[in-house]
Amino acid sequence: MGKAKKSDGNFGNEKSFHSFAPSILEVAPKERILVKAEELFMQFGIRSVSMDDIANNLGMSKKTLYQYYADKDELVDAVIEGRISEIQAECLGCRQNAKDSIHEIFLTMEHIMEELNNMNPILLNDMEKFHYRSYQRFKEYKDKFLAELIRKNLEWGIEDELYRPEINVDVMCKFRLESIMIPFNVAVFPPGKYNLASLSETIIQHFVYGLATIKGHKLIQKYNQQRQKNLNHEESKK
Repeated sequence: MGKAKKSDGNFGNEKSFHSFAPSILEVAPKERILVKAEELFMQFGIRSVSMDDIANNLGMSKKTLYQYYADKDELVDAVIEGRISEIQAECLGCRQNAKDSIHEIFLTMEHIMEELNNMNPILLNDMEKFHYRSYQRFKEYKDKFLAELIRKNLEWGIEDELYRPEINVDVMCKFRLESIMIPFNVAVFPPGKYNLASLSETIIQHFVYGLATIKGHKLIQKYNQQRQKNLNHEESKK
């Protein structure tokens, strides 16, 4: 993920965190397995990727794979724990580098867009149906860590008069938590027709506009213009 700069957050960064990571061939076998499993799960979902698929993609035997992970459940648990730990660190970084509550949302949105651009929405459904421990860990992350992050953002925005003072923080916090899940409903938003990242961005933008005062609206427009300018700049370099 992009490393946020203190001056302008994550806007316009050219390199992601992963671009500094060592080649997959240079890391230990257990880490190689974890990285490849995450890549395949993100692309195809969890259920459709077998341990044989992971071993074949790594050019190793399934016997070697099982030396490091006892079964698929253990491997899924490790992948999800790793992703949650990284995302939590990124969220806290956004909070630290944000100039205001709306800026925090835009910084976070940058990370979300990058994350979801490479994610098959069926992954969450697979986790809920077939990997109980991992799904419970995801729920803990959502219902505790994210809930606290959202609550603090709402209180910050109200205090700075960027969000409307009459907002019910408890209700809006729960509303935002549940709206995170909407794009993952493949019955409503089939993956072939809708893009997960674009859907999430639309919902986030709608949410923050609904919170904002006139003062907040001006900041939203400012950050959107800045974001579009940086996107255009990145596109022109391709």
